[in-house]
Amino acid sequence: MENEKPRISVVIPTFNRWTTLPRAIESVLNQSSQPEEIIVVDNGSLDETMKKVKIHYPSIKLLFEKKIGVSAARNLGIRASKGNWVAFLDSDDEWCQNKLERQILCQKLSLKGERLVHTNELWKKNNVLRPQMKKHKKAGGNIFFSCLPLCCISPSSTLIRKDVFQDIGYFDENLPACEDYDFWLRFCANEEVLFVDDNLIIKHGGHTDQLSKKYWAMDRFRIYALEKLIKTTVLPSEHYKATFEMLISKLDVLINGGRKHKNKSLLYFYTNKKNYWLGSYANSKENNQIKIRKTMEYCGYYYE
Repeated sequence: MENEKPRISVVIPTFNRWTTLPRAIESVLNQSSQPEEIIVVDNGSLDETMKKVKIHYPSIKLLFEKKIGVSAARNLGIRASKGNWVAFLDSDDEWCQNKLERQILCQKLSLKGERLVHTNELWKKNNVLRPQMKKHKKAGGNIFFSCLPLCCISPSSTLIRKDVFQDIGYFDENLPACEDYDFWLRFCANEEVLFVDDNLIIKHGGHTDQLSKKYWAMDRFRIYALEKLIKTTVLPSEHYKATFEMLISKLDVLINGGRKHKNKSLLYFYTNKKNYWLGSYANSKENNQIKIRKTMEYCGYYYE
């Protein structure tokens, strides 16, 4: 366990959300355990966010960049932070008053030195509490397999030791969405997480600028993350098998979608991608074919 006292930097990326940003900021200022600093990364807002934050919250560190996406905004905040721990908060969410205090205590009492602590959450849509589906159930420990189908950690719930980013990299700036899914996969592939099973954040949904509403077929971003994980990360054999099987499953979803909607380009693209991974894509390089054949045999896929 890390002996150094937690010095927490809070990173809040925002884009044209002055209507909700003050609620997020106030929830940090009201914490029973105060962070060392709050960093707001304005991602090219057009609603005078910069000006208003300077007026109403002069003590906050404010960074401004042209519209660069949520991944780059978070990464900018991480690099500018002074703390040895980083907590994220989306500008449309809010924390309960003892969120950081509970996470600090949880990490302090742990004997394993986990570098990520997340919490349970409440969901509100248009200010009405909404139940969560079973597939969104949160947990601690080795949660890699739970991370494969969909994102199972909310960025706004996390407290992460800063050296994690030096070890596994930052949020992938090539991803316009599902960047958190990609990051949790990379982290959970080789590390356990701590979990505080209390609702310590409130996630607000229903607004039109949510990324899940902006982009079609979110699985295409998850496919990118799964492919990258297989190519770049040393995985335990059982993790490798599960990742490959999930990749094929998600490719099948998009192939079936292309067939259903008579989208030939979508059907062709993801069918070729699946064939590549199954080892029959004509343009695959020989060394990739050997690697994929071994993977397929391990996973129980056989072909001539």
